[in-house]
Amino acid sequence: MSLGEAGENNVYAEWMREKNQSYRTNAIKRLSGGLQTGEFIVAPPANLNLKMALWRLVSEITVSSKELESCIHAVERTPSTGRGKPAQFVPIRFVTNNKLTKFDKLLVAFDAHILAETLKHEIAYGKIIHCDGFSVSKVKISVLVGEVRKIVGKITFMISADTPPDLILNSHCPKCEYQRRCREKAIEKDDLSLLGGMTEKERKKRNSKGIFTVTQLSYTFRPRRLPKRLRDKQEKYHHSLKALAIRENKIHIVGSPELYIEGTPVCLDVEGLPDRDFYYLIGVRIRHGDSVVQHSLWADRPEDEEKIWGEFVDLLSTIEKPVLIHYGSYETTFIKTMCSRYGAPCNSKLHSIQTSEVFETSEVSPEINDTLIAKANKRSNAEKPLSSAINLLSVIYGHVYFPVASNGLKEIAGYCGFQWSETLASGLQSIVWREMWEASKDVSEQDKLIRYNA
Repeated sequence: MSLGEAGENNVYAEWMREKNQSYRTNAIKRLSGGLQTGEFIVAPPANLNLKMALWRLVSEITVSSKELESCIHAVERTPSTGRGKPAQFVPIRFVTNNKLTKFDKLLVAFDAHILAETLKHEIAYGKIIHCDGFSVSKVKISVLVGEVRKIVGKITFMISADTPPDLILNSHCPKCEYQRRCREKAIEKDDLSLLGGMTEKERKKRNSKGIFTVTQLSYTFRPRRLPKRLRDKQEKYHHSLKALAIRENKIHIVGSPELYIEGTPVCLDVEGLPDRDFYYLIGVRIRHGDSVVQHSLWADRPEDEEKIWGEFVDLLSTIEKPVLIHYGSYETTFIKTMCSRYGAPCNSKLHSIQTSEVFETSEVSPEINDTLIAKANKRSNAEKPLSSAINLLSVIYGHVYFPVASNGLKEIAGYCGFQWSETLASGLQSIVWREMWEASKDVSEQDKLIRYNA
């Protein structure tokens, strides 16, 4: 980007761009709905005199000051309330997400900073209109403007430099249109940022010692025998051993990692929309001898989330000694959230009614009463597997080093010879598929998600 190069197609990035544009269009329609002719302007000329303005709302306005420029989504103008009091201008940003980030607030603060420089007076606050309900959040500019100036200074320095900034892969890469280009460059350089989980502080520490590549790092690993008093302590993660595993293309094992499964293995994989705190698909795979049974519990709407959670708990209660197995923290968070939101099996709504007055009334027959109590008691059997689920990532972390850049399931599975049903399948892509299904109810999108989850 610093060189002015165009990005390549990234399905998620392109989808987000279209979604943001559609949201912005709808938000502007809502804002300008009650305004008269002349009170609302779209894309005014760059030389527009803001101080002489008579409009109430302007969208897609480009504001410049010195070497800085910002294309502001919209600016709201409140007329002067008296002589000597200037009109008030409020920059507005439209964000389709439900949850606002620090980055969203910094962007509207940047808009306010440029606007204040142009008008020669302070902008007190900006607005962010976000989520499906077009909620309005006010952002106090004074608490962010100092950070904005620092960031602007860093960007100005980068742009003025003769060489592009150092290429560093990070967690934002999968969402970026430059992802493939940057990754190819990083692989070409054998850059340390290829190693997932290595922090900026750790990279700088290695760089200060003259280590800039994964191969160089691989030669620094020195195996050490832990004293007996420390053998029960969590093993430290060694980036140097990960680098060695990659160089040698071998799996390295530290210590004696153990995995005990005393019962029926039940593999769990969950899909959700983090921005909406909504889990819509619970995938369960149960092993019986040499065969497996797959269950895909699907929620059409957020209101159905409790239903599929109940179905999942009921399913667990039918399995003899179920042992839940998953990979990563997403499912750990899911279990905690569901138990908090709807109650753990022994405290759930269904279980709690067994002692309520409804069972003592003549309206409920003894047969139905006994059935409900039996079902509630059976449900409580699911509490143990939920509270003792096994996270495989925790088992291998610091103990098993695969010759791949990160401990991501897709990378490890790829090394082991497995592949996903869809070439582009990923957590981000699943969000696109789900949103497309919600918009169209196209069964093929739902099938993609179920196959991906299975």
